[in-house]
Amino acid sequence: MKIDSIQNGIVLDHITAGKAMQIYHDLGLDELDCSVAIIKNVKSNKMGKKDILKIDKEYDINLDVIGYIDPDVTVSIIKDGVTVEKKKLEPPERLVDIKKCKNPRCITTTEPGIPHIFKLTDAKNRIYRCIYCEADK
Repeated sequence: MKIDSIQNGIVLDHITAGKAMQIYHDLGLDELDCSVAIIKNVKSNKMGKKDILKIDKEYDINLDVIGYIDPDVTVSIIKDGVTVEKKKLEPPERLVDIKKCKNPRCITTTEPGIPHIFKLTDAKNRIYRCIYCEADK
């Protein structure tokens, strides 16, 4: 298998095995007009198995989406074939319009246009609650 290196773009590494497709869809990478490599179940000394995403384009990526799905991901920014920046993620304190509240009585369900906002209430267990109705996410 041959996956070319990228000249300008982003590499998402250390994705928990099996989560690359969720990140791909939640970031809307299927709408990009560039090469996106999804490499699944790569052997890793540190993790056993991992996934990798390579985006062959400079792209304003939503780090909150990635931090919510898998905060252990490493984000590498590539310019002219060289890694110029690496970012380690943490679970975001707030999620805005990333997920929707499932409570049918929540104001976000009955009033269109209200943003879906969740706050991190338990960082250890990564539990988020709706700021309007306190329902778990």
